[in-house]
Amino acid sequence: MMTDLKPMTFNGPLEAGIRAVAVLGSAYPNSFDIQTLTAYDYLLVRTSVLDGPEDLHPSAPIQTPATEVRRKIVQNALHMMMTRDLVERDVGAEGISYRAGEAAAMFLESLTTPYICALKERAEWLTDRLSDYDEAAFDEMMREFFDRWMVEFQDVQKVGEDSAS
Repeated sequence: MMTDLKPMTFNGPLEAGIRAVAVLGSAYPNSFDIQTLTAYDYLLVRTSVLDGPEDLHPSAPIQTPATEVRRKIVQNALHMMMTRDLVERDVGAEGISYRAGEAAAMFLESLTTPYICALKERAEWLTDRLSDYDEAAFDEMMREFFDRWMVEFQDVQKVGEDSAS
């Protein structure tokens, strides 16, 4: 029986979960809220936007992170990783945040493919690169990216409209 399932290469809960565990493992014992983890999920595979290492994933015509879609994927990923003790949820006065779970370090050490090794290296680079950012500075940086992505989207949309004429 055929279904209309679309492949979610790099964007399923398992893939996003591994990225989250890599980020949280490299930032341990720090924890992050869902908004920050959603941004890190994007930045982890697009490190070149921060003048970092080469991107892990191929370029696309529009680099917009589609935050609402990505946020849902990251939420599902975190829930999956929590069932395996790879991620812990902290509920405090400032809200809900997530940190690496008890099994995260051992899990990450067991993953040794070239892609995963590159992912872990970039997670270390990213968490180190952003460690001095407070919440306001991080939000400002992401707002600047969003403004650039909006212009990029409008330019691509305009080209599409011009070619349809």
